Amino acid sequence: MPFNSIDELDDMHVDVLTELGNIGSGNAATALASLMNTEININVPHVRILGFNDVADYVGGPENVVLGVLIKLSGDVDGMILYVFNDDLIRNVLKVFFGKDYTSVSELDEMDMSALNEIGNIMASSYVNALSSMTSLTIDVSVPSMCVDMAGAILSVPSIEFAQVGNKVLFIDDSFSIGENSDKVKSNMILVPEMDSLNKIFERLGIM
Repeated sequence: MPFNSIDELDDMHVDVLTELGNIGSGNAATALASLMNTEININVPHVRILGFNDVADYVGGPENVVLGVLIKLSGDVDGMILYVFNDDLIRNVLKVFFGKDYTSVSELDEMDMSALNEIGNIMASSYVNALSSMTSLTIDVSVPSMCVDMAGAILSVPSIEFAQVGNKVLFIDDSFSIGENSDKVKSNMILVPEMDSLNKIFERLGIM
């Protein structure tokens, strides 16, 4: 029986998406370690189903200014991924790449933004590649676009474009450490697939 909206997914289907996230995170850790020339340890991601309003609260509130990397999916799977950086992650990335201290999003320069854009692209693409590999579906990803705005404004993009999936999204919580002695930092990925595409994924995985 096909799903009509994301909030119809049961625990088994969410667990499958978590496992895909786990595989993607492992791939991302390898790619990031190579890019940043340092050790990266990523925990098993936590996947949950959230409303758009709840997502804004999870990333500091609708008026909190965040940095996001947006990627559109096409081919056999249509949808969108929004990768959201929090301050701790930005701080660690800039320290490793440029040895500089981070104060606020508004002070990021072009080189900072380029490095963060590439990391967002790696994280999102690693999840997509895991999905493609497990299902043998062809998934094309757009050139990543970076946006700095209030969380509510950034989240309005997928909520308007994919209104037909309902007001729920797949919210993926990642936590990882950069370098040997660093504290864990968090990032969030928001996956908004079209329902036909999500049903196609589950069908390929044999759980439809």
